[in-house]
Amino acid sequence: MTGQFGQNRQKTILRALAGETLATPPVWMMRQAGRYLPEYRATRAQAGDFLRLCYTPDLAAEVTLQPIRRYGFDAAILFADILLVPQALGADLWFVTGEGPRLSTVTAQRDFDVLKPADAIHDTLAPVYETLRILTRELPRDTTLIGFAGAPWTVATYMIAGRGTPDQAPAHVLRETDPALFDALIDRITQATIDYLSAQIDAGAEVVKLFDSWAGSLKGAAFDRYAVAPCRTITAALKAKYPHIPVIGFPREAGPAYEGFARATGVDCVALDNSVDPLWAAAHVQVDGCVQGNLAASHMVTGGPALVEETRAILRAFSGGPHIFNLGHGITPDADPDNVRLMIETVRETAQDSA
Repeated sequence: MTGQFGQNRQKTILRALAGETLATPPVWMMRQAGRYLPEYRATRAQAGDFLRLCYTPDLAAEVTLQPIRRYGFDAAILFADILLVPQALGADLWFVTGEGPRLSTVTAQRDFDVLKPADAIHDTLAPVYETLRILTRELPRDTTLIGFAGAPWTVATYMIAGRGTPDQAPAHVLRETDPALFDALIDRITQATIDYLSAQIDAGAEVVKLFDSWAGSLKGAAFDRYAVAPCRTITAALKAKYPHIPVIGFPREAGPAYEGFARATGVDCVALDNSVDPLWAAAHVQVDGCVQGNLAASHMVTGGPALVEETRAILRAFSGGPHIFNLGHGITPDADPDNVRLMIETVRETAQDSA
């Protein structure tokens, strides 16, 4: 088979990303290596804490491989965290059990001035690149290796607030009251992300994904400036260096702004959250290329006929174009591993039944 992405063109995800409509769409799952798996919890206990797990290549590779062994997903996504980049830029980072990440904040020029240059991140992140090199050796030959980073807006929201917030209000306040400082922070994160993803590709990533988890809180011109433009800059820089590497963009909760996102940014695939109707997305987003998604993660908890019916509905909606089956959000710790298996079986059996 011929195609635009790399040497392993037989890999189903690379075929979908190149624009091919497949009878059986490839399937993987956001946060597929995580707390819902008992083997993950055992490895996490062995590491001692979350950051040590991220920065210990053998263990990070192990948890990346666990869902591949258990389920045979078509892709493995690097086990890491989007906040490793701000840590590499000089922010203090720690995790509070049961509450999530905490960071030192950037709310004034003096905070920004002590951050490192974008090209100074690599010593801190070297273990992440080693994890990728291990995975290139250990993954099955037909499994695609996905690298990732947080998109600049989302990373900035954490750096400004020092934690996750329900409405990203601190970041919105800073961008309105001190736009020069906010723009400088976005630019620093953007360049660091280009460098970080470039190093991931050099270490073996075959696809990279930009997670803009809080893009939905940007509206109108702010969405264009802080969600679309940084994604376009990062994608263009990566394509200039690695034209064979596809990029997936995920502007979560973008709503109507999903339409045209691929054209505006140059990404090869748009990942969709589960608030988007698949039939609408097929008509308005998939027309521009591959889409990924978008089963509600809650089905991994509840299972049953509703999981099967919704999976089949999504498959029908996207059957006319390139599609990667995935959740619309990361799987949650309370998910039942048996429901993940049911989802995968439904994807593959439905495709066979319709053949």
